[in-house]
Order: sequence, then C-alpha cells, then structure tokens
Amino acid sequence: MSAPNTSPPSSSSLTAPSLTTSSDGFLLHGEPFRIISGAMHYFRVHPDQWADRLRKARLMGLNTVETYVPWNLHQPEPGTLVLDGILDLPRYLRLARAEGLHVLLRPGPYICAEWDGGGLPSWLTADTGIRLRTSDPRFTDALDRYLDLLLPPLLPQLAANGGPVIAVQVENEYGAYGDDRAYLEHLAEAFRTRGVGELLFTCDQADPEHLAAGSLPGVLSTGTFGSRIPESLERLRAHRPEGPLMCAEFWIGWFDHWGEPHHVRDAADAAADLDRLLSAGASVNIYMFHGGTNFGFTNGANHDHAYEPIVTSYDYDAALTESGDPGPKYHAFREVIARHAPVPEEPAPAAGPKLPPRVVELSDRAPLLPHVGVLAEPVRVDADPVTMEELGRHAGYALYRTTLPVSGDGVLRFTGGVGDRAQVFVDGAPVGVLERERHEEALPVRVPRTGATLDVLVENMGGVNYGPRIGAPKGLLGPVTFDGTALHGWDCHPLALDTVDPVPFAPVADSPPEAGPAFHRGTFEVGTPADTFLSLPGWTKGQAWINGFHLGRYWNRGPQRTLYVPAPVLRPGTNELVLLELQATTESRVHLTDTPDLGPVKP
Repeated sequence: MSAPNTSPPSSSSLTAPSLTTSSDGFLLHGEPFRIISGAMHYFRVHPDQWADRLRKARLMGLNTVETYVPWNLHQPEPGTLVLDGILDLPRYLRLARAEGLHVLLRPGPYICAEWDGGGLPSWLTADTGIRLRTSDPRFTDALDRYLDLLLPPLLPQLAANGGPVIAVQVENEYGAYGDDRAYLEHLAEAFRTRGVGELLFTCDQADPEHLAAGSLPGVLSTGTFGSRIPESLERLRAHRPEGPLMCAEFWIGWFDHWGEPHHVRDAADAAADLDRLLSAGASVNIYMFHGGTNFGFTNGANHDHAYEPIVTSYDYDAALTESGDPGPKYHAFREVIARHAPVPEEPAPAAGPKLPPRVVELSDRAPLLPHVGVLAEPVRVDADPVTMEELGRHAGYALYRTTLPVSGDGVLRFTGGVGDRAQVFVDGAPVGVLERERHEEALPVRVPRTGATLDVLVENMGGVNYGPRIGAPKGLLGPVTFDGTALHGWDCHPLALDTVDPVPFAPVADSPPEAGPAFHRGTFEVGTPADTFLSLPGWTKGQAWINGFHLGRYWNRGPQRTLYVPAPVLRPGTNELVLLELQATTESRVHLTDTPDLGPVKP
C-alpha cells in the first residue's frame, strides 16, 4: 500500500506530546505516570493471536507494550510498503488501544532484535559502498523515502490523535555502534517533520561511553540492562542529572543459537530485580514480555569470532511463553507489579488449550535436485558463480549447478567460503557439507566421470543482526575450482520457497529414495484447532510448513527440538504438513505434541 500524497507538517506545527517529562518522572496528559511496559513484537506473533497476548499483558499489570518495526519486512523492495497480515501494524496498535494499553514504538531504522539483518533491508545492505547507520546520504535518502511511506498510516495511532503511541524511539542502542551525531539529528528531525510530535527517546546500554555517543539533546535517554540495578540506574542518572529513569530493555531471559543450550533465568531472580527497579521509582520495559517466533526465514545471527545463527523460537524465557501461556515469571512479575501499581482484579489467565498428541504419516515425496527447475528458473552465469544477493534473493536457498571437467580424486575449493551452509553433490550423491561458522573452504571429492554434475545447495541461515557484518553476502562467495581449475558455466536457481505448491509430489512407493534433499508431505485431521508443537525425531535439518504457513527451520543440532504451531494456522478437517528435509532420512512420520521442547538449559 502507498501513503497518501500529503505535505509533512513543520516541526513548529506539531501537536504537543501526550507524554512529557518532569524533573524525576513522566507526566501523561499532565498527570504523574510510570511506564510499566513489556516487549511483544507483532511480527513474531500470529495476527489472530494479537488480542489474546495484549489482554494477557494487561492482566499481568502492564500499562504499556513495546514493539520494534522491521524495515526489511515492511519494505521488501524500494518504493513499496507492506501493511497487511502479520505486518498490519495499524491494526495491532488499534487492538492495543482497545485493551487500554499504551505503546512504545521503536521503528529503528535498525532494530537488532536478533532479527534477520537487524531489520535493515537486504536491497540496501547489498550496496557494499553504503555506510549503514550514518549520515551517508545514500543511507538517509533511503530511510527518508521509507519513512515517507511508513509514517502517514501510523499518525492516527499517536496519542495526540487518540491512538496508543505515547513515545517513539530514535535508532536503537546506537552508542554501541557509532557516534554520528548528525545522523541521529537527521532521524529525530525526520520523525518531527513527518508529524510525530510524541516524546522521542534513545536507548543505550548503561555504559557512560555508549550513553554519550547514543544520546541527543532534547531527547530522553534510557538504559538497557538486566541486572546490577542500582549501579545501572546510577550511571543513567550520572548521564542525565534530571528527568525520568527508565530501563527500556530489562532483560529477563536471552536468545539461543543453534548448537548451544537453551537460556533461562530464574523467575525469583528476575522478579527481585524488577522490584528493585520499581522501588527506585524507575519506569521499565520488560524484554521480553512475550517473545514469539522467528517464522519463516526471519531469524538473525551473530558473528563475532564465528558465525552463530539464531534458532526459530524466540521464547526468550519470557513472562509469556512462545505459545502464549503464563510462565513462572508471569506470576512472579504480577506480584511485584501489584506492590507498586494497580493490577486488574481479574484472575491471571490459564494456559491455552492444546491439540491432542498424534502421529502424522508423510506419504508423499519429491526430491529437490531433479525438480529444482519447477521451483525456480535458472540464472545462467558464464564465469564464476555469483552471490544470492546478485541473484536477487535475500533469504532461503540457492542451488548452483555446473559440470566437472575431469574425473578422479581432487579438491573442490570455494574461494571466500560459503554463506552460510553448503551441501555438495556429485551426480546427485552427497559428498560433503561446508559451513561458514567453521571457516570451511575446501572439500576432497571423487568425481566418477568427466562431465559429472556438481550441485551446491547453499542455505542462508540468517542475516547478521549486530555489529559491522550486517549485510554480509550469502551463497557462493567467490570462484570455485577443482584441483586448481576454475569451474565456469553455472546455472543458479534462487529458491525463495515462498510457496511449496509447485512441488511435484508422488506417493512414496512411486518415488525412489534419494540421498539428497527432498520434500515430504502428509495430512492429518483436526476437530477443533488448538496450539500444538511439531516434533521431528529422526529428522535432521530443514523447513516446515502447515497449510502453507512457514513455521521455520528445524535442526537436530538443537537446542530447540519442537516447532510451535499456532492454532490459527490449523483448520477444522484436513490439514497439510510439508517438510523440506535437507539430509537423507529413513523416517516417514512426525509427531504433534502438546508440550514444547526447547532443549537442555544452560547450567
């Protein structure tokens, strides 16, 4: 959808903000107000469940909810704006208002959030010359054009216009990244000149250098921390001698990478720190109140010493679990909040219904390699292979295909490595896997004949969401050689997998077993839809869809062992489950269970 063609108001013509500051706190419409907020990202929750989660936020005692806004989803291509389905932010804001909740809006443009690319769109980050998150005109011009589209539909949701949004964040923990004051000033003015008159704030880790680099005069500074409450508040007060004290991200859990234990935090410990915050008179935004799920290909990754992709679940050991059930922190926090602010007299919500456990037989199959042309037309590259970005693909997979000029034993060398995981096949037979996180670039292989087909299936495991490697390319990252001879003449298939409808399934009995990746399909019956969890014992790595809804990645590397299936994804009657299993499997069934399994916890 496009924004109406209207001239932006001048800064001097803006309506006075509904939320203001005093020497030591907030005023809402002129009355003392303390923000007791919880983070919940609409884009990580099925839209048919937004109202339920918002109600549970109010019942815990929250008066406000907070959400990021992912630029990369709302603007997948320059000049576009997507505001429907799981991205219908105006609807989410209206539901918050209907529940009596205020909203802290964090539109970035950078959000981190353990989200693909930190929320920056790949069409922008693919420009290797651009200086991200700076006053580089190439960056600010793209940002301005995005805000021209994004903000007009949101202006009715500002508190001054009767909506729930009482404050808007400028950037996100910018002091940990840079010190370009002109960029921050540009962004603040961009909000103002487009009609955002509500309170602006920045947030940074409670570190003097970060706070100094990430703050702006006339814009409220807030901190992010999960412990050492007195020390963190003291640093915040030293930075700004007057005004409200606020922890804009009170970390009560943490996220998980594939291959590490599941992170949890003791509920009593987190509740004690929440009590310390509120006892000090501070405002708070609990991160996360409800974490949700990295559906589809939306998870991010970190890359410090090694590349570490983030799992599908964003449960975060939050107060409300991934499936929306009150966890131990929910009840502990409710008790703490009740000591400092009114809590609804209604009882705390109970856990939601779950689908009775069952087994799903996967009776149909379609190998990927022989049918890749059905899913994506090849892009012919006569010389060296190109990256996924050069193929116009920002998520999913790319299959690279060529022929090998000689037979015999030799070494395939992938100059520059792969982004992020490559499965290699010779004449359809698997010969090895290369992973970015292990810095692997070479693979010994045996080529059975001259002219054998070489297939390289590369998976984008998630865009880096923090630090200088945001926008790192995916796919094959340089020339490929076999014993020193460059391999040219590639057919490159960019696999978006936005839909699996074209997959030519056949009954398993009619589909000969394949050692490589394959799609598997089965059906199951549902009476009354309810939440469930997909468990895949015996399966290795891949993607899962139910009724065309992309649940996300699974991987037996763990820690996550089940995928959350929201009740609205299901329908009464027959339901379809599709898996893309990347490795060979002898299994023909999966399980739907009533209990999530996010893996062993970190000691």
